[in-house]
Amino acid sequence: MKRLLRPLCLATLGLSLAWATPSPAQSFEGLDLSQPSKKKKKASRKPPKGKKPTATQASEEDSDSDSGDTSATTPADTGTATATPAAPAAQDASANPGGMGLDLTAETPSQPKAAPTMSFDAVDVSGKSGDRQRLDVAISLFKNEEYEKAAMSSFEMLQDARLAGLHLEARYVLAKALYRMGLYHSSLGEFSKILAVGPETKFFRTSLEWLFFISRKTKNETVILDEIAKYANQEFPERFRTEFHYLLARYHFVRGKALDQVGRTEDADKSFNEVKRLTLLIPKTDVFYPRAKYLEGLSFFRFGNRATSAAARRTDINTVGAIEAMKEIIRVTRSGAGLDAEQATANQKLRELAFMQLGRTHYGMQQNRYALFYFNKVERGTSQWLESMFESSWANYRVGQYEQALGNLITLSSPFFREEYFPEAMILKAVIYYENCRYRESSLILQDFERTYLPVHDQLELITKKQLEASEYYGVLSDVQKKNKEGLEKGETDVILERILRLALTDQDLKKTNESILELETEMDTFGEKGDTFRYSELSKQLLEGLKVQRTSLIEKAGIMAKGKLETELVALKQLLANGLRIKFETVTKEKEFLEEQLKAGGKTAVVKKYRFSVAVADDQLYWPYEGEYWRDELGTYQYTLTKGCIQRDTANRTIQASESN
Repeated sequence: MKRLLRPLCLATLGLSLAWATPSPAQSFEGLDLSQPSKKKKKASRKPPKGKKPTATQASEEDSDSDSGDTSATTPADTGTATATPAAPAAQDASANPGGMGLDLTAETPSQPKAAPTMSFDAVDVSGKSGDRQRLDVAISLFKNEEYEKAAMSSFEMLQDARLAGLHLEARYVLAKALYRMGLYHSSLGEFSKILAVGPETKFFRTSLEWLFFISRKTKNETVILDEIAKYANQEFPERFRTEFHYLLARYHFVRGKALDQVGRTEDADKSFNEVKRLTLLIPKTDVFYPRAKYLEGLSFFRFGNRATSAAARRTDINTVGAIEAMKEIIRVTRSGAGLDAEQATANQKLRELAFMQLGRTHYGMQQNRYALFYFNKVERGTSQWLESMFESSWANYRVGQYEQALGNLITLSSPFFREEYFPEAMILKAVIYYENCRYRESSLILQDFERTYLPVHDQLELITKKQLEASEYYGVLSDVQKKNKEGLEKGETDVILERILRLALTDQDLKKTNESILELETEMDTFGEKGDTFRYSELSKQLLEGLKVQRTSLIEKAGIMAKGKLETELVALKQLLANGLRIKFETVTKEKEFLEEQLKAGGKTAVVKKYRFSVAVADDQLYWPYEGEYWRDELGTYQYTLTKGCIQRDTANRTIQASESN
């Protein structure tokens, strides 16, 4: 490495080695369309004057009707609530002979209290049957924010077979109370049981609405997607309709990817076509519109990627559709006006993903100038920035902009990013030196690559060949991470395996499943913080058993995904090692040819010469010689200066015209 430029703009594009093209699977990486959690805020019974809650916000502040017809109502509590939905309750006048409506609303939820001795003195039970009185006691406890006692009271009714007629309503109170206690997965289980009874019950529609509120509290939306998909044919209230269409599109997108992975292409086609249909139902003014367009664009890309050549992809209607969808995302996310901070942040991330997808799509069509244009649009320091620098390095290589490609690779190899995993960067570096007749340097780089990554390959092969249970593969990744975190004895291979773990968790499906496992474990620990009466109750025992079953199921699922990710990385590493051997063979052959010519010429033949170069820079740039040090503000601005190379070339970089004619 010789000299670098600090401030710098990237260059333009052209063609590449066939095996150097990024995998089409990369186009799905980085997908995280999960809904941002809402900021905690106090809710009032009425929205401020002149403002109405938007349909997509699924406001928890609206009134909650107790009538059996809940088509125009929304789950909510009265009073002040901290970002938690209140409980939509349904009521039938015939079931309430006393004339008192079933008011399931509640005031501001406080921290769960230790359950004292139950006292029902304040409950008015005049004119009601004994069974009905017990339910009203549970409702009264809920209204008084005594959620632990309300849950236990409702649960006791569910254990009494004589009260079968009130079981559905009691379960509804139980589900809401668990939600208020922060036991979201347990609450979901109870609402699922209500929904399973069927759409003819008066609590069905409001229980559906609660799924949306729980989805905003859980990190892994897949558990909600599966539940929502069961009721895809039901008519949702208008205020939830666009959110429902988006979540259902997400469900079909995830399902389509899974079907593709197991080779069920025809079924996957149906799922991706359903994604495109559902996203068309979301209006442009809706907050879910950018996320829906991203799903639509990826679905188009998936169909367009079947084209057998770059030329065919350029005219394919699906590829064109994918490009237009991504451009639309960039247009609608240009301004964050009218959005809260979390929505604006989510849109910005989506914008970066759209730029990456456009860059990859154009790279796949060998339109390298366009690819570089979009890769360079990714802002410095964002989550996609390093990936964009790496992928733009290949585009720079294709058009002969070697110095810029090497400058990007210097940034990727800096100590600031030692935990990142870019093994292909060393292969690209070796190729560039080979292209410039620097055969000795190319061979040394390949030797370093083999020394570093061959043990990693062997370790991955050993792990994937073991006949382990699916959950054990998930445990392998966790153990590697734990070993490194606790500072136990480790070698270079352990460090790289941890990088692979981090890479595996960039797969959004695996990442979300992992987060959901941790979330379940946290919820299980929460039971120990409750009052003794609740903690040691039969209800707690049953809920904990249910959470353990969910956790086991998720670990099994995460293990399958972890094994798949490890196998994918093993295949990729095998290919890189094979490419390295190819380059080494070509390098040795060229060195042999050069030595033979040199012998014939009596040592007067040369294969390289010094390049003419200048350190002149633009007025807004500063030349700074590189001496091995790294400064954070310089990352991404390096340009490597090749001082010598092939004797038949005048400069390090080929012209754009020459590169396009190859």
